[in-house]
Amino acid sequence: MKSLIEDIKNQQYKKVYLLYGPEAYLKSQYKQKLLEALVPEEDTMNFARFEGKGQNEGEIVDLAETMPFFADRRVILLDHTGFFKGKSDLIADYMASLPDYLVMIFVEEEVDKRSRMFKAVQKHGRAVEFPVQNEDTLIRWVLGILKKEGKKITRGDMELFLGKTGTDMGLIDRELEKLLTYTMGRDVISAADIEAVCATQITNQIFDMVRAVSEKKQKKALGLYYDLLALKEPPMRILYLLARQFNLILQVKELQESGCDQRTMASRTGLAPFVVKNYIPMARKYSAEELRSAVEDFTQTETDVKTGRLNDVLSVELMIVKYSSQNTRE
Repeated sequence: MKSLIEDIKNQQYKKVYLLYGPEAYLKSQYKQKLLEALVPEEDTMNFARFEGKGQNEGEIVDLAETMPFFADRRVILLDHTGFFKGKSDLIADYMASLPDYLVMIFVEEEVDKRSRMFKAVQKHGRAVEFPVQNEDTLIRWVLGILKKEGKKITRGDMELFLGKTGTDMGLIDRELEKLLTYTMGRDVISAADIEAVCATQITNQIFDMVRAVSEKKQKKALGLYYDLLALKEPPMRILYLLARQFNLILQVKELQESGCDQRTMASRTGLAPFVVKNYIPMARKYSAEELRSAVEDFTQTETDVKTGRLNDVLSVELMIVKYSSQNTRE
């Protein structure tokens, strides 16, 4: 990202850019910065956008070969075309001879780094990855926004906030805007404010359900399940997320047993450190063998539902009852 900032700052641009990765908010921000620096918003003659899969490579190359109209530069934006996961030889070859007036910007979520397209961008332009941001980066970003607004928040309440939003910066931005509006006229953001206005994402509701299961709080776990059904969440999606949560607990358990610290666990599981911290107490409640058995049980239940042996709504309920019963281990 620093290299992209330097290009914009120095007004020294590559002929082709690839912005890729799962962090959509940052990717969109930098795409916009790049476009604003390269071409005036009103210059529709020298800017073209191709969005979605199924784009005609020949048409794109033909447009690229067209000289800009009363301007120094032509900009072509190719948004989520899928060219970096399929065969796109024409454009890959064309990158070796891009005209000086042209800047091509590709935006993708996933890319195949072995593809000719990716290698061509690396050779002739700049590929910039936008990964999911780590805990420290997210906290610094949120604190920076709060400081500008004259707001303060404790570390614990910050973790509560990020626990509700997850690591999606777009979602964090939207929830933060709601929080700032709600606390207008006050300097400190409290846990009560966060609970009042910030929506809990489904993955976090599933986490709360799994925690209730691990604590043998059957009534609470079932209540959370019924709440999700009332919100029209498909039972099979809930089952999948439950299985995923138990698999994460298993990973944390195995890393615990191998002597890993919290930061290493975060790195190995792909979770933020403050999220890993919430899994550790649950991992202590089970043996690794019990967790492996649970993961297998969830997988078998999914198969039974898909083959018609079990009803989807009932199957999830039975799994919750089974693993939240006091005698689960007997």
